Amino acid sequence: MRIVLLGSPGSGKGTQASCIEKEFGIPHISTGDIFRDNISRNTTIGAEAKKFIERGLLVPDSLTVSIVESRLVEEDCNEGFLLDGFPRNIAQAEALDKDLEKMEKKLDAVVNLEVSAETIIERMAGRRICSDCGESYNLCFLKPAVDGICDKCGGKLYIREDDKPETVMNRLNVYKNQTFPLIDYYKGKGILISVNGEQPADKVYGDICRALERFK
Repeated sequence: MRIVLLGSPGSGKGTQASCIEKEFGIPHISTGDIFRDNISRNTTIGAEAKKFIERGLLVPDSLTVSIVESRLVEEDCNEGFLLDGFPRNIAQAEALDKDLEKMEKKLDAVVNLEVSAETIIERMAGRRICSDCGESYNLCFLKPAVDGICDKCGGKLYIREDDKPETVMNRLNVYKNQTFPLIDYYKGKGILISVNGEQPADKVYGDICRALERFK
């Protein structure tokens, strides 16, 4: 299956993406992960993306589209993929449609996780990342055994710049203005699935799987 996962920052896309990836045997393609990898390696793409990400802004379409285009032609995407963090606006969605048309393929479904702004802010304020191994924690529902220390490797936990409250608010505003219109775009194509993302993660996943059954 070829699936797009929509949802504001902190809506739980990463958790659900991991489950969908295993269930359907398709690669999880996260533009956020791709950009963070490039930032950590201090590549040209990473340096350019960092200017926008740390201010809670979207990376320019041209840069994002090009990196996704190159990823979708890789062999592991032949039988499908799960896109997380792309497209983020109508221009990117139209670019994706054109790319898939050239490949004689199409999207099967778009999953939209619905979560309130209040819940998003609470979740992201509690998110922590290990500075050594990159393991993720959340003080709301996935706490480390020792405060500030990674259970896996003993590394120090930190708050990412784009998880700080002032940046989260900016990211939510950007999402509302630029990404929210995608909901109507894909609803018009008849492939949108909206799921209550404020439920426990396993309940959210169950709802997603049941909804995807009709698109197989």
